[in-house]
This record gives sequence, structure tokens and C-alpha cells, in this order.
Amino acid sequence: MVKRGFSILLLLQIILFNDSCSNETKENNNVNTNFTASVPIGSNSWVTGKKPENKSIVKKEGIRNWTSLNHVINTYIRTGSGKLNLGLKIKSTEGNSKINVTIYNKTKTINVKNKEYKTISVGTFDVTEGYVKIELQGKEKTGNIIADIDEVLLGGTAVATNLNFVPSTNHHFGRRGPSVHLKYSQPENEEVQYFYNEITVPAGEDKLGSFFMANGHAEGYFGIQVNSKTERRVLFSIWSAFVTDNPNQIPKDYTVKSLGGGEGVTIQNFGNEGSGIQSFKNVNWKVDTTYKFLLKGEPSPVAGSTDYTAYFYDPLIEKWQIIASLRRPKTVTYLTRLYSFLENFNPSTGNQTRKAYFENQWVYTTNKKWIEITNGKFTADATANANERLDYAGGVIGDKFFLKNGGFFNENVALKTNFSRKESENSPNIIFSSLPKPKL
Repeated sequence: MVKRGFSILLLLQIILFNDSCSNETKENNNVNTNFTASVPIGSNSWVTGKKPENKSIVKKEGIRNWTSLNHVINTYIRTGSGKLNLGLKIKSTEGNSKINVTIYNKTKTINVKNKEYKTISVGTFDVTEGYVKIELQGKEKTGNIIADIDEVLLGGTAVATNLNFVPSTNHHFGRRGPSVHLKYSQPENEEVQYFYNEITVPAGEDKLGSFFMANGHAEGYFGIQVNSKTERRVLFSIWSAFVTDNPNQIPKDYTVKSLGGGEGVTIQNFGNEGSGIQSFKNVNWKVDTTYKFLLKGEPSPVAGSTDYTAYFYDPLIEKWQIIASLRRPKTVTYLTRLYSFLENFNPSTGNQTRKAYFENQWVYTTNKKWIEITNGKFTADATANANERLDYAGGVIGDKFFLKNGGFFNENVALKTNFSRKESENSPNIIFSSLPKPKL
């Protein structure tokens, strides 16, 4: 009887032990062969944590030199509803590690001992349609590096119906997130000499790397940026008619010329996304404050060229400031293809949401009349059109357009949707002859 009772007790202990460890993968880490897709972890991950100062562990090729148990790697994918089989292509470069893997507050723990890349099965999770955040955090380690990870392996009914992620071929722009635009409907049979717009950025939406572009046109753009924790610029740029990403390749007769700028404005060449001249000033703009933008574009007195001049109105100063006046050769035009956009130019903040309101759009024509613009089409960049990131939105709230992107929210808006805002009937009160002149 004692022997039998001991056996029953031992059996109960084994059952209870196995149940308590149900969320921890056994050390042999059996490979789940039910994986139908692989996701490059480096192009879909960001780092958070108590001491996230060293975030260089996210590389195009994957997670590298991950050493801190305080760092949490957040990887985002978009799936359908159902069962999600999850695995990692992973290795421990030194020592042994335990890693917690969490989805929807359900955590499983894997053991990593292998010194060569191996597919380790994490387990199966229940997920709903939309973005899924996979959280990875080191629990224990015997070496300096927790692990190197190349890929996330996926399977199950959740990915059988839908799966969206950023491929490694779009690592830079995919991590920046989708850029979104409003393409305004210009009045027909009118030459637009001035384009007026207003922007308000709500509190909490001014993330590092944001560019809230107000006055875009066929040859350039004009708006405000969050450049660092201490610098916020107003930026005005004109592309050269010579198409290149290297400003040093632009022939002299295609070079955009500065006609002067305002106080505190820097004017210089730029490249990488087209080339030309940019002008900018640190204005320390604030959230929940409406800023006004006025852009002039007209054929230059110099034959074959067009002159563009940007003015910025800060309500704290209560007067128009000139940013710069720039001359573009090989171009004779007034303002065309008017639009606004919202983008993030910092890949490390592509996991954060940003939003802005665009309101009270007007154009002043060569017939000397103000015409209000109330219609716009919502569009986006190649990352959105390829369905690699779907965290984008745009639309209308009352008499304001809005744009929103980043942060992996689920309620996106169909691209190429046309929107109309309410008329404000509040035309700009601007005396053009009193606007400041550029200083060489």
C-alpha cells in the first residue's frame, strides 16, 4: 500500500510539475514543422526597455549583439484570426540563454543552447485579425550575448488567410513606415501663384523623425519637422530639374540657385531623395498650435526659370517670416500638383504613431482672386501600396483634413479615397507687398 501510494504521489507531482511548466518549451526545443512563412526579424523589429540606449542590435540581417536583459525586442506582423504557430531561427553565440516570448500577455519561454542557427519552436498562440506584437526579452543568460536571431517562422490558420510584413529588401523605408499624402484638387483654368495652408499637430503626435509637410508641389515641398529632442525645423526645398540623388552630379545650368533667405535660415545642397537646394530654420514649433504656410511660385525674370518663395507664420511672433527664395532653371511654370504629406524619416521611430490636421487650404491665382480648396485624394507611398505596412489613415474631421501613420494601428483607410472638407470661407488676409524680402 505504501509503495502504491508513493507511486500515485509521484505521478501527481509529475503532472503538477508539467502543468506549471506548460508555458516553457522543453530543452530539446522540438522543431515545429507546421511553418509556412518566414519573416526577416530585423526589418520588422524595434527595441524598448528600461535602458534602451543601445538600440543598434536591430540590423537588416537580424538581431545581433543582444546583451541586455532590460531590452525588449518588439516584432510586428499582421495576420488573420486563428492559431499562430511561432518559431525562431536563432542561435546562442556563447553560453546558454532563456528567452521569454509574449503575445497578448501569454508568455512562453524557450531555451537556446545551439551555437549554429536552428529553428526553435516557441508554440501556438490564439490571435485576432490585425497587427500582432511579438515581444522577446532575455530571462537568463550565461554568456554576454543573449542570442542572434535571423527570422521569425510562422504557420497556422492565422497566416493561412493573411500575412503582412516588411521584406528585407525594403528594410530602410519599411522601418520608417508608410508615408501618406493628400493630393488637392486645383481649380481648373487658373494659374496658381500662391498656395496657402495651415497645420496643427496634436499633443503626443510630434514623434522624433516626423515631417508634417504643408505646401507640396511638382518641384518641391515646405513644412515642419521634428529633427531631434532639441531641434524643430521649418524646411523648404526645391528639386533640380536634373534627376539624381547626388547633388555633385547636377550640371551647372541645372543647379537651383538661392536668391536669399530670412534671418537664421541655413541654405544648402541636399541629396539622397532627389537633389537640389534646401533651406531650414529652427523655430521650436509647439503642439496644439496652428501654423500658417504660404508658398509663391511663378516664372522668373530670368528666361527659362521659375522662382519659389516660402513664408512661415508663427502665431507667437504674429508676423510672416521669409524662409528662402529659390530659382529653378529649366522650368517655366506656376504652382501645380499641390499636396500635403506626413512621413517619418527616422527608422528607429517607425513603431510610433504620428498625426496632424491640415486645414484652410487656399490658392491665389494670376486673376488676383482667392479660391478655397476643399477636395483631396488620400494616397500613400510604395511601402503602403505593396501592403508591407498597413498602419496608415487619412480623412476629414469637420473642416480639417487629417493624416496619420506609424505605430501599427489596425483601422486603416482605403488608398485613393476622395475626401471633401467643409468650407471655412476664411480666406487669408495677406498684403503681398508687405511680405518680407529675402536677404542674400
